Amino acid sequence: MSTPLVNDFDHWIRTRFVDINTELEHRYFAQQRREEVSHVGDDLKTSLLEESGEFIRLLLGEGNTDEGFDSGFDLLGNVGFVLAACRRHEIDEHHSTLKNASALAMQLGASLGVVPRFASAHLETHNRAINGKYKTFTHLEDEKTFLDYNTRGVFGFVRASEALLHTLPLGISHPVTLDLLNVARVALQQVVENNTALFNELDVDRFFYNVRPYYKTHKVGRHEYRGANAGDFAGINVIDLLLGLCRGDDPYYSQLLVDKFLFMRPEEQLILRDCMRRTSLMDAFLNATEEERNASWFKPHLQAFLAVCEAHGETARQHHEQLISRFIESPAAKYELTKRQDMTASGPPLEILLAALQKLHDLRTAAPRDDIPTRYNDVQTLKGFL
Repeated sequence: MSTPLVNDFDHWIRTRFVDINTELEHRYFAQQRREEVSHVGDDLKTSLLEESGEFIRLLLGEGNTDEGFDSGFDLLGNVGFVLAACRRHEIDEHHSTLKNASALAMQLGASLGVVPRFASAHLETHNRAINGKYKTFTHLEDEKTFLDYNTRGVFGFVRASEALLHTLPLGISHPVTLDLLNVARVALQQVVENNTALFNELDVDRFFYNVRPYYKTHKVGRHEYRGANAGDFAGINVIDLLLGLCRGDDPYYSQLLVDKFLFMRPEEQLILRDCMRRTSLMDAFLNATEEERNASWFKPHLQAFLAVCEAHGETARQHHEQLISRFIESPAAKYELTKRQDMTASGPPLEILLAALQKLHDLRTAAPRDDIPTRYNDVQTLKGFL
């Protein structure tokens, strides 16, 4: 159970906070230069600071507001929403409200073992709905569309990852492993279908100007934390590692995991750490003996495995060619904002981010590259076994 003050703050986040942000977004979008947000809606920004500041001041005074992980994690999300909104609206980070919010966020984050800012879980997998309505930054329909489909996509990856995890104690030759591989494939195909619907419904300009900015990097205390990412959950990396498309001993990929660990809930961190030491399904098939390769189970199981790899690769191609290219790269170029320093949620300039995402795309699709350790040749070897 949360304290009355925590509950009152949560109610404010779900009501007045959303109203203020929505009105500000309408004002920004009505301008010719929609990216210019300073000195627009200063009255609303003052209200945001004053109203949130009173809650945060009282919460700091209340002391240990954590009455269990879920309660503390939810409160951290609410404090993080305020910090993210102030960053989005380009409010001075030295304001007393933001200093107090940073102090409270760091207290909560340290006690919970997570980053002291809102994470994607706060808006997706652990965003409790009240009477059918979950928490958002705004009332904008495009934000709801983005979150609805993102949440469905995350759970699709989770279903696929759980099916693959269950294969570990069974081994590649167990008859039920074939069933589990088919479950994983279907779950990933559903992710592709879900994402197709998202990209068809989401308005490019509304996403670019009014949804994406809430995910920007920002400071909490003295440290600048990257923006929350829809991939900040264990499932997608569990799939990478168990399929063998990505490897924990690859410096690039292991750095990616290190950077995201604290953006995940602690129980997910444990799952991912365990997967990093496991033998992948790809290596298990590659290491099959000649006797095993000639057994009746081998080809159907291998075909099912390769189908999962292809489905996972398709989700990566779709993300890269649709979300990244169409909803971020293209509008940034169209509106001549490519060089703007705060263009990406993760911090680096857009061109550097795009190069990193291309590398991840090529790993997940087992693309033929000589400069990074993709599994292209190994996949070709497995196809030769068929």
